[in-house]
Amino acid sequence: MYKVKKLNPVSDIVKKYLTDDKFKVSDDIDNPDGIIVRSASMHDYKVNNELLCVARAGAGYNNIPYKDLAQDGVVVFNTPGANANGVKELVVCGMLLSARDIYGGMAWAQQLKGQDEIPKTVEKGKNNFAGGEISGKNLGIIGMGAIGALVANAAVAMDMEVTGYDPFMTVEAALSLSRSVSRGVSADEIYANSDFITLHLPLLEKTKHMINKETISKCKDGVVILNFARGELVDTDAILEALESGKVAKYVTDFPNENLLGIKNVIAIPHLGASTKESEENCAEMAAKQIKEYIENGNIKNSVNYPNCSQPRSGEYRLAIMHKNVTNMVGQITQIIADENHNITNMINKSYDGLAYTIIDLDDSPSAVCVSSLEQIDGIIKVRSL
Repeated sequence: MYKVKKLNPVSDIVKKYLTDDKFKVSDDIDNPDGIIVRSASMHDYKVNNELLCVARAGAGYNNIPYKDLAQDGVVVFNTPGANANGVKELVVCGMLLSARDIYGGMAWAQQLKGQDEIPKTVEKGKNNFAGGEISGKNLGIIGMGAIGALVANAAVAMDMEVTGYDPFMTVEAALSLSRSVSRGVSADEIYANSDFITLHLPLLEKTKHMINKETISKCKDGVVILNFARGELVDTDAILEALESGKVAKYVTDFPNENLLGIKNVIAIPHLGASTKESEENCAEMAAKQIKEYIENGNIKNSVNYPNCSQPRSGEYRLAIMHKNVTNMVGQITQIIADENHNITNMINKSYDGLAYTIIDLDDSPSAVCVSSLEQIDGIIKVRSL
């Protein structure tokens, strides 16, 4: 029986995959084999020796010490694309809210309750909240992953001119795009030509405060900036200064902070991007599938700290080996297996960021001596016999 701990509430759909005959899933578990987490911080979490994997039910993973966990032989997964439609819909909503003062108009209308001749008052006052249309405007998207691609296609359907920039765009994302989406050659092209700019990329050291005083100066006057990715992608001081000068017309963010609240032309949404029933179920389902496949078969998909590496089983017996990506490692591994008279029926090796992962299928069960000898190789992190 494998134990999976929930650090946050997740949909019961996980039980469809982490079934009671093989898995115990609870928020009250000691020494788990797997963990499902949403927003809870794991930076101070004490990792037990039995822990094999952590699945983040969402795309971002800055609440998880994924690099440290990699050194402990713990795979960290995320669920890219599972919440993409929910975020896409809120981005479209954000563009509409920024183009027309819908929120201000609604608040004003509520204050008319009890007054005489409300229809006439509405007709006289509505021009105070008039705005423009998004049709025909230029939308620049920085980050063309699952969410960015969906936003691009939705914007095209609303007759916007769309340019996307992502130097690491996947083939899958590219194939999903409308032919009407132009591919930008640089972020500077997005800054210079866009009426709306929306961010859809992870928070990394190189992306932190990517929207700052310098990059804002490259933008068109009156640009609208939308941030439904991570709050720290935007320098708050720089955006406030740009709003004050009018360089930025509106800032729409899903990540309010003390300095942004109550500021004119800031549209602050309380982190609702993926907060839909459908998104939460999709994320939980993907996380459960990843945990099940890794624990039972050793296959890795959507890892953020180990290479994606999987193959169908070619027999009952399998070794899953985590190790440093160094010269002759695979040679040492296969030599030990041969010395113990085990025949390899299939194998795969992948590497990522100095680490590697090797899956080896055998036609008989690996001996205890074989596993122990593998564990003694310098640079081996973890050996699992499945």
